[in-house]
Amino acid sequence: MGEMGLRERKKRRMYQDVSDIAVRLFLERGFDAVSVAEVAAAAGISKPTLFRYFPAKEDLVLHRIADHETEAARLVAGAADPVDALRRSFLAGLERRDPVTGLNDHPEVLAFHTLLYGTPSLVARAYAHMERSEAALAEALGGGLDARLAAGQITAVQRVLAQENWRRVAAGEPVEEVAPDAVRAAERAFRRLAGALAEPGSTDTD
Repeated sequence: MGEMGLRERKKRRMYQDVSDIAVRLFLERGFDAVSVAEVAAAAGISKPTLFRYFPAKEDLVLHRIADHETEAARLVAGAADPVDALRRSFLAGLERRDPVTGLNDHPEVLAFHTLLYGTPSLVARAYAHMERSEAALAEALGGGLDARLAAGQITAVQRVLAQENWRRVAAGEPVEEVAPDAVRAAERAFRRLAGALAEPGSTDTD
């Protein structure tokens, strides 16, 4: 059991290290200007080994957000009030300046988001991650059309809130000035979301 845990930690460390090296190269020279072979060489591994960990070049970048893919589904699993659980989680993320909320002005975080949103193939790959996250959330909400509709609305709210925060911070607004607006916007958005999902016609059963 301990050996399995150690192997898993080493594997995670490998993922993290290779991804960090790749992102650093992409930030320095641009995503399209750096080859997978160059990333492998910089990481001290072979190209086939790299592809075993990261099936696509884009995954080298998106590894940083892949951990969040099932986060919403985990939060609502067994929650008496799924929307409130997600609201509290998003507000806690704002409080700790989690990059996933967009409320973070660390130069590396801003550069990463600029790389992500400024590279069409990365945007397309990120969208696939979002779809999988949405599908996992719908499953956690009980499956069926109502659950898929709810998951779509929840995912959209989180994405729009985070992008608005990132847009303002990237434009040069201080995080401490954006933060109160971000909290108010999140409270308002989740309140509306809760109201919309509680409207007559929504059901907990398939």
